[in-house]
Amino acid sequence: MSDGQKVFTPSQPLEPGPRYGILSDFEPGTRTLEAGFRIAPPFKPLPVDIVLDKDVPVTLRDGVTIYVDVFRPAGTEQVPVIVAWSPYGKGQGTSASVMGIFGTVGLDNGIVSGLEKFEGPDPAYWCARGYAVCNPDIRGVANSEGDSVIWDRQEGRDCYDLIEWLGVQDWCTGKVAMSGTSYLAVSQWFTAAEQPPHLAAINPWEGVSDVYRDLVLRGGMPDTGFARQLQDNSYFGNNRKEDILAEVERHPLMDELWENKIPRFENITVPAYVVASYSNTLHTAGTFRAWRRMASEDKWLRVHNSQEWPDYYDEANVEDLRRFFDHVLKGEDNGWEQTPRVRYSLLDLQDGDRTDVPADQFPPADVTSTKYYLDGRTRTLGTAAPDAGATAGYAVAANPDLVSFVTRFDEETTLVGYPKVYLWVEADGADDMDLFVLVQKLDMHGTPLQAFTALNRGALAQDVTERGASILRYKGSDGRLRVSMRHLDKALATDDIPAHTFDRIEKLAPGEVVDVEIDLLPVGLTFHPGEQLRLVISGRSLLGTMMPGIREYEPANRGRHVIHTGGDHASYLQLPVKTACPGQSGPRN
Repeated sequence: MSDGQKVFTPSQPLEPGPRYGILSDFEPGTRTLEAGFRIAPPFKPLPVDIVLDKDVPVTLRDGVTIYVDVFRPAGTEQVPVIVAWSPYGKGQGTSASVMGIFGTVGLDNGIVSGLEKFEGPDPAYWCARGYAVCNPDIRGVANSEGDSVIWDRQEGRDCYDLIEWLGVQDWCTGKVAMSGTSYLAVSQWFTAAEQPPHLAAINPWEGVSDVYRDLVLRGGMPDTGFARQLQDNSYFGNNRKEDILAEVERHPLMDELWENKIPRFENITVPAYVVASYSNTLHTAGTFRAWRRMASEDKWLRVHNSQEWPDYYDEANVEDLRRFFDHVLKGEDNGWEQTPRVRYSLLDLQDGDRTDVPADQFPPADVTSTKYYLDGRTRTLGTAAPDAGATAGYAVAANPDLVSFVTRFDEETTLVGYPKVYLWVEADGADDMDLFVLVQKLDMHGTPLQAFTALNRGALAQDVTERGASILRYKGSDGRLRVSMRHLDKALATDDIPAHTFDRIEKLAPGEVVDVEIDLLPVGLTFHPGEQLRLVISGRSLLGTMMPGIREYEPANRGRHVIHTGGDHASYLQLPVKTACPGQSGPRN
C-alpha cells in the first residue's frame, strides 16, 4: 500500500516568527469581532459583526483531532460555508511572510482583512454577504494531531470528514463549498473526488493535479527545488511530516505512492468554477488536466492573463465568484447559468491582451491542430515536411547549448489550445537526454516578447525573473522530457496532449535515433503580421526556477544532442491554430 511507502521526518512546532500571525495562538472559544474591527493597521476594517469560533476540535474518522477557526455572520440565520484547506497556519494571514508575498507581487495588504488564510477567501467579504469561512489547521499542522502528508488522497478523506461536520452545524444551511489558490486548489480535487454529501461546489484557482508530473518529477526529471521549499517552510506541527524529497529518491518511477497523489478525476461530479492561466509553470498543466478529466457536468473555466494572487483578490473576480456561489449554494436566479462555459484570454505581449473571450470548450471548436515541420538545414518551421533529411544540434557544455527554429506570420494568427513537439533525437556520447523546449513569440525584428504577470514590475521583479521565478514573468510555453522516460501512456495520451507512463527506463544505444512527444503548456497567443514564432530546444531549463530563491535543477546531460529533421525523421511542432478570416494566409519562413 502507498501509505507504507511514505517516508516521514520530524516536524517543528509553529512558533513566533515570520509565519506566525496574530491569530496563531491556541485560544479556544467564541468571540464577536464587531464592525469596524481591524486586526492590525495595514488591513481593512470589518464591514459587519463577525462571530469567530476559534480552535474548534473536529474528530476525523481515524480518531485524529484537528482544530479549525470558523468565521460566520452574527445572528441566527443559517449560511453556507466555504472551506480553505491547506497546511499553512490558519492564523497566518497577518504574518510577515504573507505580507511580504503580497508586497512581492505588488498587492496592497489593505485589500484584505488579515483574517483570511494565505491564498484563501477573506472572511470580511464573505461574511458580509451571507457566508461563513472555515480555516482548518489540517492533520499534523500546528496543534492538530497526526502526521501531515503532501497533496494526497488522505487529505481528501480528512476534508470529507470536516465538510460533513460543518454541514450539520446549527448555523449552516447544509451547503459547503471550497475555494482558494495553489495548495487550496489542489486539495479541492482530492476532496471532491471523495464525494462528501454536503459539498455543493468547488472553486480551484490554479493548482497541480499530479504530484509526480507537476511538482517533483515533471518530464521524469527530479526537479525538487519548490518541493523542498514547500516541505521545509510549511507543515509546522508537533509530530511528523511527509518527506517527499526522500520519496523522490526512493521512488523515481511512477508507482502506487505517486498514484495515490493523483485525484480520481472521474469521481469529481460537483459543480466547479475552475480558474487557470497560461503562465504558471507550477500550476498550469495540472489545472487544465483536472478541467479536462473531471466528470462534472456543471463546470466553468476562466483563463486569465495575470498571476494567481492578484487575480484571486481582484474585486471584479471576487464578485464573479460570488455569483457562482450565490447560484449554486443559495439557489439564486442571478443568470449565472448563462455564463459561457469557457472564458479564455489571448496574450499579445505588446499591444494589449484580450480577456474573457467566450467559448463552449477549450480549445474552441474552430481550432485546428497544425504541424509546422522543423528544417535543420534552414532552421525554419514550415507547414510542408522537408524532403531531405538534415540535423541540427548542440554540445551540452557549449555556448550556445541550444538550437532553434523560426517562422514568420504574414497575417493575423491566433493560437489557442495545446501545443506539442514531436522530435526525432539522438544522444551522441550519452545514453540519455534531458530535453527542454520553449515556444516564444518574437516581434517583427526578432526580439523575444515577454510580460510580467504580477503588478510589481520594478527593479527587484526584473532581477528575480531574469533567470527564474517564471510564475512572475511569462516568456512562452515550455515543456520538458527525459528521453529514457518517453514511453507513452496509451490510455491518457491524445493526438494533442502527450502523456507518459513514467514507469520504465529505456536508455539509448549508441547511434540510436528515437522519436519523442513532449507536451507544452497551453497557449493563447496572438501574432500580428510580420511577427514571428521561435521554437527553442536545449539541454537545460530555458525558464529557470518556478519561484524566487529556490534551487535550480541541474540536468545530468553530456555529449551532444542531435535533432533529426525532414525525410524519414520529420520532426514537427504542432500548434493549435484558430481558424483565420477569409483571405488570410499562413506563416512564411
